[in-house]
Amino acid sequence: MSKTMTAAVLPRFGGPEVFEIRQVPIPPPGPRQLRVRIRATALNPLDGQIRRGDYADLLPLPAIIGHDVSGVVEAVGAEIVEFTPGDEVWYTPRIFGGPGSYAELQVADAEIVARKPARLSHREAASLTLVGGTVWEAFVTRAQLQAGETVLVHAGAGGVGSVAIQLAKALGARVLTTARARHHAFVAELGADAAIDHTQQDYVEAVLGLTDGRGVDVLLDTIGGDALSRGPFALAPFGRVVSIVDIAQPQNLLEAWGRNATYHFLFTRQNRAKLDGLAALVERGLVKPVIGATLPLEQIAQAHELMENGSAYGLRGKIVIDVTP
Repeated sequence: MSKTMTAAVLPRFGGPEVFEIRQVPIPPPGPRQLRVRIRATALNPLDGQIRRGDYADLLPLPAIIGHDVSGVVEAVGAEIVEFTPGDEVWYTPRIFGGPGSYAELQVADAEIVARKPARLSHREAASLTLVGGTVWEAFVTRAQLQAGETVLVHAGAGGVGSVAIQLAKALGARVLTTARARHHAFVAELGADAAIDHTQQDYVEAVLGLTDGRGVDVLLDTIGGDALSRGPFALAPFGRVVSIVDIAQPQNLLEAWGRNATYHFLFTRQNRAKLDGLAALVERGLVKPVIGATLPLEQIAQAHELMENGSAYGLRGKIVIDVTP
């Protein structure tokens, strides 16, 4: 057996061109770890932020990044009883917790690994692990979304938004979303009850019009900026905001105080329970992957460029990377 594997290595921070395809040592699993042969991974905005150096203090270089895995267990640690070689699994590697998924093999702690839904291909599964786990935590754990409530999902045609619409509908919510007009039919297919073209109308006014002036019970902020600063004006009393965007500047949230709003700033945590909950909805056909493009690992630089300029191309959903066909 070879002692090395192919990986996309980040030797320095910068633009998409900084990645280098290298041969690196194959990692051994610890007693409570699995070594997984990665079939597919996917790109997330977090990957671009890390590549640029936004979290330079948390990532020693050179590094292998990437936060989605769908693959096959190749080896197990001495204390593993719940998985065996050959099992198909999916998970999100620990963020800033070691080498990521832009590689042929990855070692993961068993407690964050779950069995891949049988109805999904590896490409489809890889497109859901981080975004699906994030949205599950946002709606189920943090906001505790209830059937009959109304949700506003920002950027519904994007990688996170497209999953958020489906999950909110599966939980019984009424879903409003912001999206450019050319994406309105697409988000309606995902289950959105109403779409707001934020480039043509004020989304707060539109939300209030669609809710008879009451506002939404839950707002999922996927883009930051105006979506966070003006979000309180679109909230119902005792509404909840979950933001997955880090805040670079102080925000005036006085309006939120007047509405008794609750804010959650979410940096997602990895665990098997979220993926098992998501898998149950996937197996029932209530949540489906949305893949906008698929590229090989050797074209990781082009994939990052596509991710950062996807709106110009009309890209919808996730960019998936074939690692081991």
